[in-house]
Amino acid sequence: MTSIAIVGAGPQLGLSIARTFGSQGYDVALIARNRANLDTLVDTLTAEGITAAAFPADVLDRDALTQALKDAATRFGGIDVLEYSPVDRRDTLRTTPSETEPAHVQRGIEFHLYGAVAATTAVLPAMREAGAGTLLFTTGARSIDPQPPTADIAAAAAALRNWAVNLHKELDGTGIQAAHVGIDATIGTPTFYGQPRATPEQIAPLYWELHTTHRGEAERIFRG
Repeated sequence: MTSIAIVGAGPQLGLSIARTFGSQGYDVALIARNRANLDTLVDTLTAEGITAAAFPADVLDRDALTQALKDAATRFGGIDVLEYSPVDRRDTLRTTPSETEPAHVQRGIEFHLYGAVAATTAVLPAMREAGAGTLLFTTGARSIDPQPPTADIAAAAAALRNWAVNLHKELDGTGIQAAHVGIDATIGTPTFYGQPRATPEQIAPLYWELHTTHRGEAERIFRG
């Protein structure tokens, strides 16, 4: 049996990734804060013939996130793929580089980098034992091409990107793939800094390719 855990599962990219893997026979563990929203996604996937289950957890609560992933592994007999792409909708503050204070960056670091580290710590030992697995981490374009109005979040996203690419290097030759997905497009929202719009269905195949046919790559960038 094969399974994917999607941390930060939502109705756009998360759902599309779930469908991409679910259509290939993967069980889907959905992790996010809101139980009601997760249940809606589970119902949608179930109606499409995909086995899915909800495991509510906040990525800022390391213990809860770890437990959710452990519960998912128990439910599905392990986690073969971890995909990390939460969106912090509770933090609307954005600062330029000169306005940025340590506290501004700290929340983004907690949310993006530390959450990803915690999730990886929860699933990597079993992957090492099996000699197989995939770890995929998502950021927006600002991790690659920072812009002054979003300096605080760009710094945190860049930290996650750096860590993910470095993890790929460490795990090379172990049978475990780690990679960063950078999305240089807006998804279902007005364009930002001239970025093109993209649909989740256009982006989701990148994750499947990194898991299957592009395992030697540390990073893929989607440009709409």
